[in-house]
Amino acid sequence: MFEHKSVMLHEAVAALNVKEDGIYCDATLGGGGHSAQILAQLTTGHLYCFDQDDHAIAAARERLEKINDHFTIIHANFKNLKAELNARGVDHIDGILFDLGVSSPQFDDAERGFSYNHDARLDMRMNQAQALSAYEVVNTYSYNDLVRILYKYADEKFAKQIARGIEKQRAVKPIETTFELVDVIKRAIPAKYRRTGGHPAKRTFQAIRVEVNDELNVFEQALNDAIDMTNVHGRVAVITFQSLEDKICKYKFNEVTKMPDLPKNIAVIPEGLEPAFKKITRKPILASQDELAENHRSHSAKLRVIERVKQ
Repeated sequence: MFEHKSVMLHEAVAALNVKEDGIYCDATLGGGGHSAQILAQLTTGHLYCFDQDDHAIAAARERLEKINDHFTIIHANFKNLKAELNARGVDHIDGILFDLGVSSPQFDDAERGFSYNHDARLDMRMNQAQALSAYEVVNTYSYNDLVRILYKYADEKFAKQIARGIEKQRAVKPIETTFELVDVIKRAIPAKYRRTGGHPAKRTFQAIRVEVNDELNVFEQALNDAIDMTNVHGRVAVITFQSLEDKICKYKFNEVTKMPDLPKNIAVIPEGLEPAFKKITRKPILASQDELAENHRSHSAKLRVIERVKQ
């Protein structure tokens, strides 16, 4: 059963300011929580949903069909957002939502190899048809490449020790399971540092997952395409869960909402020089206290929203 509690469900959908005849996109369908809320507000509009996970798609389709048929599910990575929508005759949208958290069932399904809390073959692929998995990263990447991804994608201060530990262990035999990797990580991190800051394998598993799924490059490309396709008065809403994703989103939103450099004595911005977008959220929206208490995955979530004000 694919059950996933959507983070900031009401806040994110409300931020899209859904029009009943609009064209919307849920770039991260997952269990369909956000999509269901958007779809329920559409009469003549249409919702396009992206996901790579067969189990998520099957569960979400069943959920959405109970609301209405004004939706299309696209089995693809959202890096193909523009091409997939264009292929369906869509070149502009009235709103798009990115929820960049990994769905709970993907973490909780031991066989998917995402979690350091379940023993399984190292996998971590969002799209299980792709070749690269966590097994290949752990067992074939060079010491330098392992250090690079641990620093870059997780800010792991023991990156060198962990990479050396992986290198040493796989020279004896391949590291095949999540628990085998956890053991290597625990041995590499000094005991006093393992007692604080959460599970010692958390950052390493995050870094490997980001590498396997090319998450940062994919998100940056898709965000650029989404912004290009957004209609006037349309909105782009993004929920991030880690600092690197949030930094990409923040910088891009700052770029497209930035006021031009003008002399200080000019009281009115000349026509045509206004930025194309405005920020709906000056600071990111965080999960409410009630949601924080109910859903531990909401603790690091940040919601940022912009609206196009001119072409």
